[in-house]
Amino acid sequence: MTHSTISARAALGALAFGALGLGALAFAQTPTSAPASPSHAPATTMSASPMRSAAAPGAEVYLISPKNGATVKGPLVVRFGLKGMGVAPAGVVVENTGHHHLLVDTDLSDLNLDQPLPATDKVLHFGKGQTETTLTLPPGKHTLELVFADSKHLSFDPPLHSEKITITVE
Repeated sequence: MTHSTISARAALGALAFGALGLGALAFAQTPTSAPASPSHAPATTMSASPMRSAAAPGAEVYLISPKNGATVKGPLVVRFGLKGMGVAPAGVVVENTGHHHLLVDTDLSDLNLDQPLPATDKVLHFGKGQTETTLTLPPGKHTLELVFADSKHLSFDPPLHSEKITITVE
């Protein structure tokens, strides 16, 4: 036999083994109550909206700074406060934790809280567990509000949010 014949036979053998292995894997994952045919795999259903969880009793989220009514020069540092829960990065599932989202010139009532909070220039995500940020806003009046969300960016039910404040940037 030549080297190319051995290689061709080895490749065919590997393909045949792979096909048998995949068939065995598909068979092994088929529930005993369902037919073994891959075309009859059981269907899965998904909820129309993810499930929101309750925040810890007595938990509060608030803006440490700036204060409501403040006149500030940019860039401004915004510090987030939290009482009764802990901060954890997005994707980390630990009971009674979450991460901050800052609404800039946006109303909480404009958001669909049954879906993960969107990441936009008006809904800022702090999924690494940050507790402050520096913002550069154009001169004028602006509103700021914190929303605390779970590991999947879902608002707690009821929403855990700060008072909406108004600031003036010079």
